Amino acid sequence: MPRSATPVGERPFQIDPSTGSPVTELERLCRLLARASLFNGLACEDIARFARGVREVRVARGEILFHRGDPCLGFHLILDGQIKLAFTSAEGNEKVVDILYAGRSFGEAVMFMDKPYVVMAQALTDATLLHIGKQVFFEEMSGDPVFCRKIIAGLAQRLHLLMADVESYSLRSGRDRVVGYLLREEEREGDGVSEGAVSLRLPTSKGTIASRLNLTQEHFSRILNELTSAGLIQVEGRTIHIPDIGRLRRSLG
Repeated sequence: MPRSATPVGERPFQIDPSTGSPVTELERLCRLLARASLFNGLACEDIARFARGVREVRVARGEILFHRGDPCLGFHLILDGQIKLAFTSAEGNEKVVDILYAGRSFGEAVMFMDKPYVVMAQALTDATLLHIGKQVFFEEMSGDPVFCRKIIAGLAQRLHLLMADVESYSLRSGRDRVVGYLLREEEREGDGVSEGAVSLRLPTSKGTIASRLNLTQEHFSRILNELTSAGLIQVEGRTIHIPDIGRLRRSLG
């Protein structure tokens, strides 16, 4: 089971390694919240009010954060690590909906609808998250229209990404989906170069990535082999070498 930290106010002072000064648990959580784009622009006192409903959660690789059907009591913000959201069947089949990284949040939609979770969440790596309780969140939202608009904008962006996924699954070939994924990964972890050689490391297993792209693992591996034969990539375990990323980008249909 995920390990929750002791509630705010019950933990001792800690030492800030950058200054050597003691900080309270509330101050520490406020600093963590302030790093998230969702809370950018909020005054310190506003963030402190949100922090009253926050608990820190640590999960080890492979641990389940929640199952489909579990009650949603708030939403999660990833501080470090990777989290997989997936549909599962009684037969053990799985469809990966998303792979989330540090800085991303999830669970807001079902929290607003007051519904149980419709997917399961599992740690792909050791991960640390903040859980923001919905009661405090709703109380603070009600008096801040600017913050409400940020929440709506975030949900709208996810709807846009969902529609892009549907378009990709419906209209794009498996090859284009894989190339598009490699380009997005390079942009996420690289420096955004437009030409030349780059390398990237797949963040998780090929099976998980294949499911995210609505492909079988065999089809995903076959496409990697085709791209290798075309001289567009070189595969070394989970490391992908791209001799010319501009050429790979131009290969998209």
